[in-house]
Amino acid sequence: MSEIQRPGALYQQVAAAIREAILSGEFAPESLLPSEAQLMARYGVSRPTVRNAIAALRAEGLIDVRHGKGSFVRTSGHPVLTIERRISRTAEGKFVMPNGDIWQETEQPSTYRTRTTKETGRFLQLGEEEALFGCDRLLVDRSTGTRAMHRTLIPFEVAEAVPLLGKEPCKPPAAIYRLLTQAGHKLSWTETVRAHMPLPDQRTVLQLPDATPILHVARVAHDADERPVFLEELRFGADRAELAYRITADKQPTPRTRA
Repeated sequence: MSEIQRPGALYQQVAAAIREAILSGEFAPESLLPSEAQLMARYGVSRPTVRNAIAALRAEGLIDVRHGKGSFVRTSGHPVLTIERRISRTAEGKFVMPNGDIWQETEQPSTYRTRTTKETGRFLQLGEEEALFGCDRLLVDRSTGTRAMHRTLIPFEVAEAVPLLGKEPCKPPAAIYRLLTQAGHKLSWTETVRAHMPLPDQRTVLQLPDATPILHVARVAHDADERPVFLEELRFGADRAELAYRITADKQPTPRTRA
C-alpha cells in the first residue's frame, strides 16, 4: 500500500499519486488502470475517494473512462492525421485542395437558410441576422476514423450575383471557388485556427473522449476588394488531427518614386 501524506483533500492526494504513476510510465498509455478495489487497497482510501480522484484525472484529460470497460490511460502521442491547408489551381482553372480524396461524407449534406451570428458575421464582415445559405457535412477519414464537422456559408448577396450558387449552395468548396472565379471574382484567402472545448452535441458527433478540445478552422474567401464572399468552417478533435501549412514569402511592394 502507498501511503498518502500530502497536503490537500484526500482525493486530490490520490489523484496526484496516480498522476505520478502515469507520468513515470508505471501505467502506460492505452493501458487499463487498476480497478476501484485495487486502487482502494493500494492507497488505503474509500471508494468515493477513488472515484473523485478518477473524476479529477478524467477532467485533466489524463484518463478516459469507457463505460463497461474501465478507466484507461490516455495516449500523448502524435495525431493520427495531418491535414494540409493549401489551395492549388490547375491550368484548366479548377481548384484543388490536398486531402480532398480522404474525406468521405457519412450522410447526405444538409442545405438550409440561416442568418449570421456574432461569430460568423465577424468572419464575413456582416451584421447579425444577415441572410446566408448554409451547408453542413459530416466527414470521416476511413483510414484513421477521424471525424470532422464541415460547414459552408454564402451570403445571399453573393449567391444572387452567381445564380448557380443560389440554386446549388451545397457544392464542395473547390467548385464554389471556381464558380466565384468564373463570375469575375479574383479570390484570396485568410484562415484562422482556435481551440475550444466542444459543446455536448459536437462531442457526441465527433465521438470525442473526455476532456478533449476541438480545433475550429475558419477559412474566408475574399474578392479583389477584400470583401468576404464565402466562409468554410472545419471542426475536429485536437487529439486526432494536426494542421500543416505551406508558407511562402510575400513580395514587398515596389516603392513609389516621385517624379
